[in-house]
Amino acid sequence: MTIARGAAIGCLIAAVIAVAVLMFGSGGGTEYTVHMQTGNQLVKGNEVKVGGLAVGKITSIKLGDDNQAEVKITVNDEFSPLHQGTTATVRQNSLPSVANRYIVLSPGPNNAPEIPDGGQLTADDTTNVVDIDQLFNTFDPKTRKGLQQTLQGFASWYAGQSDNLAASYKYLGPSLRSVAELLKQISSDQQAFTSLIVNGAKTTSAVAARRDDLAQLVTNGNSFAQSLSAENRSLDQALQAFPGALTEGSAAFVNLRRALVPLNQLNTASEKSTKTLPPFLSRLARLFRTMRQPFVDLREIVALKGPGNDAVDQMRQQPSLTSLAKKTVANNVKALKSGQPVVEFLRPYAPDMASWIAHFSQVPAYYDANGHYARVLPIFSAFSFDQSTNTVNALSPSERQSQVKKTPNRFCPGAGTQPAQDNSNPFLDNGKLGFDDCDPAARPPGP
Repeated sequence: MTIARGAAIGCLIAAVIAVAVLMFGSGGGTEYTVHMQTGNQLVKGNEVKVGGLAVGKITSIKLGDDNQAEVKITVNDEFSPLHQGTTATVRQNSLPSVANRYIVLSPGPNNAPEIPDGGQLTADDTTNVVDIDQLFNTFDPKTRKGLQQTLQGFASWYAGQSDNLAASYKYLGPSLRSVAELLKQISSDQQAFTSLIVNGAKTTSAVAARRDDLAQLVTNGNSFAQSLSAENRSLDQALQAFPGALTEGSAAFVNLRRALVPLNQLNTASEKSTKTLPPFLSRLARLFRTMRQPFVDLREIVALKGPGNDAVDQMRQQPSLTSLAKKTVANNVKALKSGQPVVEFLRPYAPDMASWIAHFSQVPAYYDANGHYARVLPIFSAFSFDQSTNTVNALSPSERQSQVKKTPNRFCPGAGTQPAQDNSNPFLDNGKLGFDDCDPAARPPGP
């Protein structure tokens, strides 16, 4: 055997011994005894972790004299010794796992006294896992049966809805993060959390006293869930329309916030006026009391016993009256149409008639024993009007007669008063009336 081969065989033997020491040797470490209320399905060989890193393992589990579990653990030298204030919590990798538990240590502060080798962690320093069967054992048979039916109802509800359920789980993560943040806020105030637990226990006791009503509530909830599952399509449509409704609601609340400012101003401005409101309402109440008799009379006018003596009977007779009036209206329309040419002939002379009525009252300027009397002497073309000087000049008798012979019908219809600015008078019939018929420039004397 050569020296090189002997050295290689020696190195191999040393490596095998080192591996055997690591695998089967005690590896050193410090041993501690952890007292727990129950074994929590822990087994020998389960890991002991700190911050997710394995630092030891469970070496033995036995029942102590105080009927509690005594779990012995070893902690590697680099993480020992432990200090007072260290706590131990049993964790599990998953809910359905069995004998797949481990212990998590939360080391105490380094400035605290050390726990010697072989020291103990009391039950007050440990936290056990609550198994699902322990939760179910708190229910009586009737409650467990109701819970079973509820789970079966959920199974029927979600049957064939895997895609929708997957979409729901998509938004479950943010919801769980929000719940975790809420729990963090709750745990930050231990006093409030303790009060919540105490009051919750009282509430649970009160609910337990009404367990029959609770069972009926669960039954009705199951019926409600079944009815709701039968309307999945309608519910889906409602959920699709819900974001739009929330958007519209948000816009409405924004506008409402703007309206609150002038509303507060109105409230402040009307505060003084509302002080006089009670006396006004009192007087208004007295007014309504005095109006009782008028309303009684009005009721007799509207509805009075007997035929043909109230407004209701009149409304019933109204169709016959309307039928009779149709014939009268038709005759009136025919008469108006027949009189239309007369009205059209007289309408251009309306200014002349109005002028005559307005100025005839100035004629009877003399009095006798019977009052006014009129001495009327019609004189035609007795004056002429000079437009350049805006004066009225009297004509001699010979000038009057020649003027009458020259233009026997000088004035146009409506020329009995001064021409209107809108040219509505005198009436020239859209230019059809010329100098042969009347003189468009002729007008009464004066401005």
